[in-house]
Amino acid sequence: MPSSHWDLIVIGGGPAGYVAAIRAAQLGLQTALVERDALGGICLNWGCIPTKAMLHGAEVAHTLVTAQELGFAGSGGEPDFAGIVRHSRRVADQLAGGVDHLLRQNDVTVLRGSARVVAKGEIILRADDGGERHFFAEHIVIATGASPRELSGLAFDGEQVWSYFEALAPADLPSSLLVIGSGAIGVEFASLYADLGTSVTVVEQAPRILPLEDEEISRHLQRAFEKRGIRVLTGHRVVDVTEGEQGRCCQLESIEDPGCTSETIEVERILVAAGVLANVAGLGLEALSVELRDGFIATDAWGRTNVADLYAVGDVAGAPCLAHKATHQAVRCVEHLAGVPDTPPLDLTVVPGCTYSRPQVASVGLTEAKAVADGRRIRTGRFNMQANGRALAMREGDGMVKVVVDDDTGELLGAHMIGPEVTEQIQAFTVARHLEATDVELARVVFAHPTLSESMHEAVLDAMGKALHQ
Repeated sequence: MPSSHWDLIVIGGGPAGYVAAIRAAQLGLQTALVERDALGGICLNWGCIPTKAMLHGAEVAHTLVTAQELGFAGSGGEPDFAGIVRHSRRVADQLAGGVDHLLRQNDVTVLRGSARVVAKGEIILRADDGGERHFFAEHIVIATGASPRELSGLAFDGEQVWSYFEALAPADLPSSLLVIGSGAIGVEFASLYADLGTSVTVVEQAPRILPLEDEEISRHLQRAFEKRGIRVLTGHRVVDVTEGEQGRCCQLESIEDPGCTSETIEVERILVAAGVLANVAGLGLEALSVELRDGFIATDAWGRTNVADLYAVGDVAGAPCLAHKATHQAVRCVEHLAGVPDTPPLDLTVVPGCTYSRPQVASVGLTEAKAVADGRRIRTGRFNMQANGRALAMREGDGMVKVVVDDDTGELLGAHMIGPEVTEQIQAFTVARHLEATDVELARVVFAHPTLSESMHEAVLDAMGKALHQ
């Protein structure tokens, strides 16, 4: 039987939770991790990893279809959708096993079951067999993540109305799909299913898709989607759903003209990608008067809640709901509670965002609109990927790079990219943001030729009025 007393108990085994547990153990804390389901959490098992595996399959399908344009005779065969799903599950299972190995390697004890915080430093663990046991710790970190948010009248049924769980492992490929919401999740699934031959419609209440990205980038993505045959309806919402002959009939309404039906479309499947809700139910937070903010656990910059020695990190502590933010936030939290000197809080302005659609989108720092709203005097620079030799060689010239620079200091305030492999390239701008690099310093960096990343250099030069290739 495991000990009843620990230095730290972490509730939740996702990217925030298992990393918090590992780092705590490295710092010498006797650590236990509570997980009721698969290690690795939603990201590894049903989010980041399997979606990227499926998106890669969709990208290969697109490459095969367009192979003739690259000089190949004939085109590839039909994609094996079931095979793509199986590949994604294999990848997720392999990585989940890796998390289990890492926890054992670092002497973290995994407690299986559901935890409820009943007092300061005390939890009750309910095992799958219904048995309960009390555990105590000097510190408790909650890292229970978040779950898909349902919409009124669109409860997830696992058949016709999907969350991302069902979208990752459906029984078959739908002929038509309505995606409600155009954040990263909605956009990625829209791109994935369109590449596999599904007729896709995206409905978004905001005036543009990817509404948190820089406006130029989101407008560019919408044009790219429409060119691919993906229908995009911004400024609309679904107000009624009824049974149809082939699936569901969805009545749409314009945000600008509420009460007036815009149109009704029938689709085989509906994917609701309208945000997430924090997994706080059943944790016992009410009894301890833990403060919530918009449904998420309220914390300070190091993850501390309003209850002493109770912390929250990752998605359960609020946006941005990103796995890499969660892991870094978890490390800072644990180092702070362990007394590691000079532990800085996580600066959210250096956390990059990535969307793995086709084309990809990536960004870090301030958008142009946010920089202006903050009262900054700015300069912007742009470079069109149509002038990048490597992009043209790949037949992937649809994209751009945009930088936002402080006009007074030259500091890079933000960078926004759309195009091939920008999710890999954004890290260079992230490093620059972290080091508070200026346009002058970035202009002196030597970028290899021919590479996609040369576009980053050209965008910086453009912000300085020194563009060489446009």
